[in-house]
Amino acid sequence: MHPSLLPSLAWFAHIARQGSFTRAAEEMGVSRAALSQNLKALERQLGVRLLYRTTRDMSLTEAGQQLFDALQPTLDTIERAVDRLGEVGDAPSGLVRVNVSRLASRALIEPHLPEFCERYPMVRVELTLADSMSNIIADGCDVGIRLGRSLAEHVVAVPISPPLSMAVVASPAYLAQHGAPKRPADLVKHDCINYRFQGSGALHDWDFKELGKAGRHFTQSVTGRLTFNDDAGMTGAALQGLGLIQIVDLAVQQFLTDGRLVRVLRDWTHRHDGFYLYAPSRDQMPSKVRALLDFLIEKREAISIV
Repeated sequence: MHPSLLPSLAWFAHIARQGSFTRAAEEMGVSRAALSQNLKALERQLGVRLLYRTTRDMSLTEAGQQLFDALQPTLDTIERAVDRLGEVGDAPSGLVRVNVSRLASRALIEPHLPEFCERYPMVRVELTLADSMSNIIADGCDVGIRLGRSLAEHVVAVPISPPLSMAVVASPAYLAQHGAPKRPADLVKHDCINYRFQGSGALHDWDFKELGKAGRHFTQSVTGRLTFNDDAGMTGAALQGLGLIQIVDLAVQQFLTDGRLVRVLRDWTHRHDGFYLYAPSRDQMPSKVRALLDFLIEKREAISIV
């Protein structure tokens, strides 16, 4: 292969990954026209069409998909190798890709991004928000953040939050109108806001602990007029007085503190492991990953659960 093809192949892979000439051009800081001309020149050199293009959409041809599938793993390896070159010096640098659930991103990462960026100006962070477990190596991520109870096997895991619990909460207005449930069985009389898992499509059965020393875990299905597949939407509905929700306590701390939400069924609370940062290996951990890990451990000590 002639070396002159390499830049054009990298540009093609970037266009395919973005799924848009406009987005690819904006990220690379070039004009859309220049990017389009580069791709046309590559197609002439290879003698095949790589993309179907209209004024609004684009898609890969069969040949384009085959080429992209072959190029992507190699380009990811090259990019990681280039990033590691920046770690030779004293200061952590390079790109850290983090696969993280939406809840953990909002509660544990996003509030602290200004401080992290100021402390480590040479580290770039890319957040991939996904609530289902994934293979972080296959997805090209350096680390993942998930609840401890859902961790995959054969990974290094470090806690970055205290143990958490499933809190049942509602607005003061809802409780004033409908009363507070005294036991989980009372939920049949209430409007409960459901959560539907994105991966399986199943509804979340609420988690509780039996009273007494044994404290066995059990679940209970609930019914109501509203169903969400997003914690933020579900919380917003509860704030508007539309029903009870069950959610990880960390997600609603500010609303419990300022009184906009009230916690009920405390004696029946089910507790579980908190969020963990997991990575393929602790051996030769890049300094950029170590910087993020140490930073999140530091912030863990300041988390106070109401």
